[in-house]
Amino acid sequence: MIKMLNLNSPDDNSNRNSLQDPVSLNVGGEIYNTTLDTLTRCRDSMLGAMFTGQIPVLRDNRGNIFIDRDGKVFRYILNFLRSSSLDLPDSFSELALLRREADFFQIHPLLEEICRYEASVPLSLRGGPLGAMIIVNVESAVRVLHFNLRHGPENYELCTCPVRAFTVDIFCTWRAFLALLCERFTYRTSQGLTSPHPCSQNRLKLEWVPKPDELPQDQYDKQHYQGLTVCNLEVTNADNIISMHRNPSEITDMQGFVEELLKVSLAEGFKVDVITPDPAEILNCTSLRLVKG
Repeated sequence: MIKMLNLNSPDDNSNRNSLQDPVSLNVGGEIYNTTLDTLTRCRDSMLGAMFTGQIPVLRDNRGNIFIDRDGKVFRYILNFLRSSSLDLPDSFSELALLRREADFFQIHPLLEEICRYEASVPLSLRGGPLGAMIIVNVESAVRVLHFNLRHGPENYELCTCPVRAFTVDIFCTWRAFLALLCERFTYRTSQGLTSPHPCSQNRLKLEWVPKPDELPQDQYDKQHYQGLTVCNLEVTNADNIISMHRNPSEITDMQGFVEELLKVSLAEGFKVDVITPDPAEILNCTSLRLVKG
């Protein structure tokens, strides 16, 4: 059970108590204990806004403040806030994930330290293992959907509507990259946005059906179809209140998906290796291989 609380609300005694040290955090299942001074070290960050009462927080059933982010990587963020120093082990291979988390929390000094770290370490240690590989296979198929359209109590019309179903199978030897994709792409269902989950440690499968304009929403939902969106994080600061939200946009064809996938993978240091069937038509490929190098 998770409860949302507004730290500024005077009507909830637990809100006032929650502002006392020490603060216990549950970040993605990992428990951390720290102080308000540490959490508000960067006042213009999301954590600074959360723990100065500008953004409501959640609590789990044990009373810990809950943050739905990567719990293991958060230790490096918390240590940076404590010491103003980025201390990573020599074998650290999730720099891209750490950078994404620091960007989510909008901790600008940490982002600057990560950039300096990337410039100082050997290429093979930057943001994941050198030689990491992504293999992408894409498919699309047109299905004809038949349904009854009601015009009145006893007036029904048999209608047909073609829908295009898309399937993407992604294999990646760098598991942290799949986590980034699950954060970037989300399904749109009748219940709202939901994140995809890898099929295994190294494999992610995405399936979606964009809704045609001529297909009624209730018929689309009846088939349990789901759309796919790409989410970009937007940060606004109005009246000294920081607001962070995702701005999802629909993926309506395979070309749009491949374009977004390339943006993410190239930003993480991957390079296109093999394109099938036509190397000159990368957005119309049926399979794609990228290598980190």
